Amino acid sequence: MSTPFPFTAVVGQDDLRLALLLNAVSPAVGGVLVRGEKGTAKSTAVRALSALMPEVDVVAGCRFSCAPGSPDPACPDGPHEVGPGVRRPARMVELPVGASEDRLVGALDIERALAEGVKAFEPGLLADAHRGILYVDEVNLLHDHLVDLLLDAAAMGASYVEREGVSVRHAARFLLVGTMNPEEGELRPQLLDRFGLTVEVAASREPDQRVEVVRRRLAYDDDPEGFAARWADEESAVRARIVAARELLPSVRLGDGALRQIAATCAAFEVDGMRADIVMARTATALAAWDGRTDVLAEDVRQAALLALPHRRRRNPFDAPGLDEDKLDETLEEFGGRNEDEGDDDPDPDGPGGGGQPPENGPQDGPQDASQDGSEDRSQNGPQDGADGSEPGGDEAARPQAGESGQPGAPGAGEQQAVRAGEPFRTKVLSVPGLGEGAAGRRSRARTEHGRTTGARRPRGTLTKLHLAATVQAAAPHQRARGRSGRGLVVRRDDLRQATREGREGNLVLFVVDASGSMAARQRMSAVKGAVLSLLLDAYQRRDKVGLVTFRGSAAEVALPPTSSVDAAAVRLESLPTGGRTPLAAGLLKAHDVLRVERLRDPARRPLVVVVTDGRATGGPEPVALAGRAARLFAADEVASVVVDCESGPVRLGLAGQLAGELGGTAVTLDELRADSIAGLVRDVQGSNRRAA
Repeated sequence: MSTPFPFTAVVGQDDLRLALLLNAVSPAVGGVLVRGEKGTAKSTAVRALSALMPEVDVVAGCRFSCAPGSPDPACPDGPHEVGPGVRRPARMVELPVGASEDRLVGALDIERALAEGVKAFEPGLLADAHRGILYVDEVNLLHDHLVDLLLDAAAMGASYVEREGVSVRHAARFLLVGTMNPEEGELRPQLLDRFGLTVEVAASREPDQRVEVVRRRLAYDDDPEGFAARWADEESAVRARIVAARELLPSVRLGDGALRQIAATCAAFEVDGMRADIVMARTATALAAWDGRTDVLAEDVRQAALLALPHRRRRNPFDAPGLDEDKLDETLEEFGGRNEDEGDDDPDPDGPGGGGQPPENGPQDGPQDASQDGSEDRSQNGPQDGADGSEPGGDEAARPQAGESGQPGAPGAGEQQAVRAGEPFRTKVLSVPGLGEGAAGRRSRARTEHGRTTGARRPRGTLTKLHLAATVQAAAPHQRARGRSGRGLVVRRDDLRQATREGREGNLVLFVVDASGSMAARQRMSAVKGAVLSLLLDAYQRRDKVGLVTFRGSAAEVALPPTSSVDAAAVRLESLPTGGRTPLAAGLLKAHDVLRVERLRDPARRPLVVVVTDGRATGGPEPVALAGRAARLFAADEVASVVVDCESGPVRLGLAGQLAGELGGTAVTLDELRADSIAGLVRDVQGSNRRAA
C-alpha cells in the first residue's frame, strides 16, 4: 500500500481541511462536497484524511464491520454475540464514476433466492465503507440514480437491496466526501442540499505559497516514506485531537441563543427546508468540540454558516454558490451578537477557523508560515492552493473575455462588443426520434435500467432486474422433467429473464450559432442569446451534454467542446462578440466534425443539432451551395436537427427554412420558440427525420 501524502503537510486550504476534520469528529454533519478547479489538492486532502481516522473494533470475520460491543441485529452475516473483536484501521473506499448499482449497494443471488429461499448476498461498496470514509471523485459525473442511492444510505445509516420482494438490509454509516470540478457540470440543487458542508477551493496566486506546494510535492515524490516520517508528530497530534473531540462532543451544549442565531441565519438567507438548520447546529457543535469547548459560541455559528449555506443559496443553475458575509454578520449581531473577544480578524490557526494545523513544531522542510497563515490569505487571495503536484490554475479557455483576439473574424472584421442575453424563458422539449441506449437523462426515449417495464429477455451477464412473470413462464413447462414434488418452483439459471425497461436518456445538444454581422443588431442578438440560454437551461434540467460552435468572419470555431458543464456554455455565450461575414458552410462542417469525434468517444449518446441563424451565407465562391452540401451531411447521417430562424424585417427570404430542409430537420422562428406553439416542434422534428430516412 502506498504511503499517502500527510494531511498536515497540505499547504493552505484551511476551509477544506477544517470541513474534513469536522466530519471526522462528527459524521452526523453529513459529509463534504469539495468544489474546485483541477490541481487544487482535493483528492490529496481526502486521501490523506484516512490516515488520521481512529482505528475501529470490528467483529472478526464480519463483512459488514459490525462493532463487537453492539453488533447490528439485522447484519446479513449475523447474529453476532457481544464480545471482543479485532482492531483495524478505518477504511477509505473509493466509488468509481462508472460503477454499477450492484457494485454500490451489493448484489443478491436471485436464482438461489427463488429456488432455495436463501438470501445469498455479496456486499457492495456501501458495506465496505461502513464506519470509514466513502470517497466519490467527480461526483457530478456519477449517474443520478447512483447519487440518490448513495445519499439515501448516508442519511439513513443503512443500505437496502430489494429484488422482487426479497430484501437485505445492513448498516452503512460513513463519512461521505465528494469532489467535483464545476467546469465539468453541476450537481442538481436537490443533490447539493444532501451534502452537509461544501467548500470552494482554488489555486493560490501567491508565489510563496505555490513555491511551497512544489517543494513539498517534489520532496514527497522523491521519498514518500521519509517525507511522511518528518510529519509523523503533526499527524499524531491531529489524530489525538480528533479522538479527544469525539469524546467531548456529547458534552457540548448548544444554547438557545446559538439556536436562535442558526434559525435566524437560515431564514435570512431563504434556504429551503430545515436541513440547513440541522446541519449548522451539528457543525457548530463539532466546531466547539474541535476547539476543546463545551459551549457553542457565535464564532462557531458563523463558521458553520460559511460551510453549510453557500451551496444552498442557488436559485437557478447558473448561480454561483456564495454567501454575503456582511449580511451574515448583521444577522448574527441582531440575534445575539458576536462575542466581545471576537475583535481580532485573524483567527487562531488552531481555533475554529484554523483548519486543524498542528502545533508550531513542524519539520524543517517547509516554513510553517506558508501553511498556517491561512486566515490572512483567505481574506486577500481566496482559497489556497493544495499539494497534489498537478498544474494549478483553472481552464482559462473556460473564461473568454469579450472582444478577445483569436476569435474568428477578430479584430479588423467589423467586430462589435458582446451584448447581454435577453431574459430566458421556459421551452418545451425537443427530443431525438427513435429509441436510444445513451446515458440516463430526461430528454429522449431510451432503453434504460430504470423506467417502466416493456418486456423481458435473457440476461446478458449479471441479472439486475428480474422479470418475475417471464421467469415463471419459462420455468413452468419443465417442472415435471425436473422432478418437482413439492410446492416450490424448480428454477434454473436458463429460466431467468431480465426485465427490459424504457426511460429517458440525455443527449448531446450541439448549438451552432451565427455570430456574423447580419446578426449584429443589438436587440436581435440579445434575443438570440436569450433563446439559446433558455435552451441551455432546458439542457441542464434534462442532464444533457452541450457543445457550442460559432461562425463569423472567415471561419468557425468550437467555442465549447461537448461537456456536461452547461454553466461553461452560458459563460461562452454571454461573452460571444459578433461581426464579419457569414461562413455558414464552415460552421456546419465544424459541427459535423465535432459530432464525428464525439461519436467515437461516446457512441451511445445521440446528438441534437440546434442551428441558430438567419440562413444567409456569404464569403467565398458559391457560399449558399456549399452550405447546402454541408447540411446534407447531417441528413445523410440522420442527425436530428432544428433551425432557429433569426431573420427579421418586413422582407424575409426564407433561407433558414431552406437550410432546415437540407438538414432534414425543421425550422422555427424566435417568436415560435418563445411561445406555446413550439409544442408541435417535436412532431415536426420526428416527421422531418422520417421523411429524410
